[in-house]
Amino acid sequence: MGRLARILFGQSYYRPSTIPLIKNNNNNHHLPLRASISLSTATALTMATTTYTSTVSKPITSPDIPPDALSTPHHVKDKTGTQTLRFKNPHPSSGDPAWTPFEMLRKILWSSLSGNLKMPDPTKQPAIKIPTLTPQFLPTRSSSSQSLRATWLGHACYLLEFPSGLKVLFDPVFESRCAPVQFAGPKRYSPPPCNLSDLPPIDAVIISHSHYDHLSHSTVQQLAKSNPEAQFFVGLGLEKWFKSSGIQKVTEMDWWQDVTLTLTKQSEESGKEEITAQITCLPSQHSSGRTGFDPDQTLWASWAVSSRNKNVWFGGDTGYRKVPLPTPSNPQPDYYSKEYESLPKCPQFKQIGERRGPFDLGLIPIGAYSPRWLFSWMHADPFDAVEIFKDTKCKKAVGIHWGTWVLTTEEVEEPPRLLKEALRKSGIAETGVFDVCAIGETREY
Repeated sequence: MGRLARILFGQSYYRPSTIPLIKNNNNNHHLPLRASISLSTATALTMATTTYTSTVSKPITSPDIPPDALSTPHHVKDKTGTQTLRFKNPHPSSGDPAWTPFEMLRKILWSSLSGNLKMPDPTKQPAIKIPTLTPQFLPTRSSSSQSLRATWLGHACYLLEFPSGLKVLFDPVFESRCAPVQFAGPKRYSPPPCNLSDLPPIDAVIISHSHYDHLSHSTVQQLAKSNPEAQFFVGLGLEKWFKSSGIQKVTEMDWWQDVTLTLTKQSEESGKEEITAQITCLPSQHSSGRTGFDPDQTLWASWAVSSRNKNVWFGGDTGYRKVPLPTPSNPQPDYYSKEYESLPKCPQFKQIGERRGPFDLGLIPIGAYSPRWLFSWMHADPFDAVEIFKDTKCKKAVGIHWGTWVLTTEEVEEPPRLLKEALRKSGIAETGVFDVCAIGETREY
């Protein structure tokens, strides 16, 4: 694992732990003993000293909404034009039309049966392991530094600790399988770096969309139970699902809507203390659904969070442009060659960068993209991710949406390798600007 880590992350980013190991019974992997004690101690200290209450303002449409978004073209209305039936990607970059879940399933099954779609099996390749560290969270809000701390918890799940003391969790899924049931479906080959109980108190949980690798019923229920003041932020249509799951502190939002999250602490020693953040629901190019019978009935989104002079963009899960099928004469096309320059690109990312950037950090998906003819409209590959990075005006970025579940056909260690190639092709430094990191690793910005 050390050799792979040096190849993927660079010598300075990963050092194998020499701390004694104990078994983590919840997910059957091992955690460093000293670090595990640190996690538990940090959680206990924070729980003991945090008595903040949370409030959320009513969502309002941003004054800087792009003109082409004013008519909400991503809403599919009924005949009267008064009720939204479902949502759609409004730009040619997603193709016309995007495939339904059943059409995608049919294409996947046919390609699998014909031998043209072969999924990698990392369990049969013991040399392939994504480096995993035990997270080290800040013990209290008052210990927050002036830096933004970002910890990757696997796939699209990130925990951010802002200098203000705000703690935000994106797309948490701690189950073994990202599926409706836990006896079938994609199974983790990289375990979570910690348990849910090891997390510090969470103020905001932000969900990009309803797919199972981004939204877990069990995980959000546990988070709501252990964090009674946590506020959940979701796209339109998902509030009902959360409330039926017993989670009442949920705010659903449309693209280009803002809210203010306020955390208030009242104490005799210091009086009233407040932490504030602006949370904005922003566009992405994707889809939604949990059953196959509810396609695109809830809204997918990217998100921006700003608190005490730190501004972060979370891409969630998104495509950038749809590419055509390979041809017999060109079975492995270079979709970033001159031949394909005219393919439509999603304009929403430049709009995000122009109106909400620059961002101190972008969390940008780089995996689950192959084959491109099937997934390009909804999943960015590393070359798309670099374009999104530039469009959104992120100062730094980290690649997400890889290294956890086998969802598509690329080899599990391919996304970081292609990311370096894409950066080099764009004239951007291969390290230090748009990186990948170990699961459980914290970096400061």
